[in-house]
This record gives sequence, C-alpha cells and structure tokens, in this order.
Amino acid sequence: MLRVSSGIGPRPSAGGFETFSWYYFRASGVLLIFLVIIHLIIMHVSNDVACTTFQFVTARYSNPFWRLFDWLLLTLSLTHGLNGLRIAIDDYVSSPRTRIVLLSLAAVLLVVFFMLGTITLITFHTVAGSQGVQCVHS
Repeated sequence: MLRVSSGIGPRPSAGGFETFSWYYFRASGVLLIFLVIIHLIIMHVSNDVACTTFQFVTARYSNPFWRLFDWLLLTLSLTHGLNGLRIAIDDYVSSPRTRIVLLSLAAVLLVVFFMLGTITLITFHTVAGSQGVQCVHS
C-alpha cells in the first residue's frame, strides 16, 4: 500500500550514507533553485528562445564560467533527482529483488547521463571569431 509522506520527519541520526543523503537532498535543492532561476533568466527571459542557436552556445561556452555553471547544474540536478528516485524506490518497492534492479537501473542512468553531459561540455568546440548571437526575426 502506498503511503503519503508529509515530508516532515526526523533526520537520520545514525550517520553514514543516509544522513549524508538527507543533508545533500536539502542543500542541492536550495542550490538548484538559484541555478535554475539564473538559467531560465539567461536562456529564456533575456534571450529569445528562437535565437538559441549554435552561435549563441558557442559564444556562451567561450567563457569557462558558463561551462562550469552548466556542469554544476547538470551534476546537481541529476544527483538530486536520482536521490529522490532512490528514496521513492526504497519507500514503495517491497520486493528486495525488484528494489535492487530498480536501484541499479537508476545508478546506471545517473552514470550514463552524467558522462554524456560532461563529455558534451568538455568537448564542445567553440568557433574562433564567433560574433555572438545574430538572430534575425522575420
């Protein structure tokens, strides 16, 4: 039977991974609020979404700060989300075998998406002499 959690409860006191997970979930959530708001303002409010082209990304990624910003956003969002999925699996999957399969699948997905995102951010080649965003509205 599924139970509804109020989200209010004691923090783990035994130490170890569950305590780290409890603190990490809250800290990463707070950091993600700020990172996502900054991302939304830059990518969707101050710039027209139709102008988000290869040239725009090239101009943005010519500054290492934005690569680091996007990598931090990727890392925190993946680990925060999959930590939440891990907690949901632990709470609602009663079969030990099914739990292990689902947790393993979640771990594989975390590694795959983290590697793909990191490789993309590291190997993205900027174009020399990029003029920045050049968007023409018709």
